[in-house]
Amino acid sequence: MLNTDIAMGLARVTEAAALCSAKFMGRGDKIAADQAAVDGMEKAFTMMPVRGTVVIGEGELDNAPMLYIGQKVGIGEENMPEMDIAVDPLDGTVLIAKGLPNAIAVVAMGPRGSLFHAPDMYMKKIAVGPGAKGAIDINKSPKENILNVAKALNKDVTELTVIVQERERHDYIVSAAREVGARVKLFGEGDVAAAIACGFENTGVDILMGTGGAPEGVIAAAAIKCMGGEMQAKLEPHTEEEKQRCIKMGIEDVTKTLFIDDLVKSDDVYFAATGITDCDLLKGVLFSKNDWAVTHTVVMRAKTGTVRFVEAHHDLNKSSLVVK
Repeated sequence: MLNTDIAMGLARVTEAAALCSAKFMGRGDKIAADQAAVDGMEKAFTMMPVRGTVVIGEGELDNAPMLYIGQKVGIGEENMPEMDIAVDPLDGTVLIAKGLPNAIAVVAMGPRGSLFHAPDMYMKKIAVGPGAKGAIDINKSPKENILNVAKALNKDVTELTVIVQERERHDYIVSAAREVGARVKLFGEGDVAAAIACGFENTGVDILMGTGGAPEGVIAAAAIKCMGGEMQAKLEPHTEEEKQRCIKMGIEDVTKTLFIDDLVKSDDVYFAATGITDCDLLKGVLFSKNDWAVTHTVVMRAKTGTVRFVEAHHDLNKSSLVVK
């Protein structure tokens, strides 16, 4: 099995989700957009040369008819590798409903047992690209982390950009960043896209800080690992029920600092993302006349450090990726 077959297969998976959901951009129906992404992604997985198990998906079997946790995906032949798969067919449902930037389709994949089985709860996160690897500590204050990252990148702190989700719970991060003179970039939804932006210098984003979904955190960690960056995280269960769910999933110490090798245990991990609406890194789906569409995708593999940017032109009348 060629690894390029797997990498390009993942690109087709996220392309399918993006193509199907992009037609709902700005139409105010986030549920329909999400369902279209799920439909497209599931169909594309039937062509993937793996024996895959969804470990992070749309929810439990009772709540998600497709791409549910535990679902088997891929061609599934005996000679094919067994893989853990984490999916978010549409990261940014509100964004696409409103026609806003940063909606993407994402998939992470690694050998069986390699991806952290994150419960559906909040997770505190901090992430940087390879230039600031070793400079972050989630247990230190935002001010300390910002100053240490600026030093590692050989930047004046006034040149450093911190990306933070615009939520009241993050006011302390924004205040600390402004206090030391750092630039702040706020975003509304889509923290996977925000995390990916940290790994590429041309996005102008240097560090992600804040609390968001734990499943999205694992997917982001796969991307950061592929790029040679660093991410740390801590689960933040808010109820006794959430604490018990952690224990049930084998997480005995819910206060433990999770390093990138805890979130993604293998170096042989893959990541793919396709822009649905325009992002810092990727252009969104562009529809042109005569039923053609253009997608922009990034595909990465940690083991080789390979990062591919794929611009694909699709004849929608012939494409096997589009769910009619």
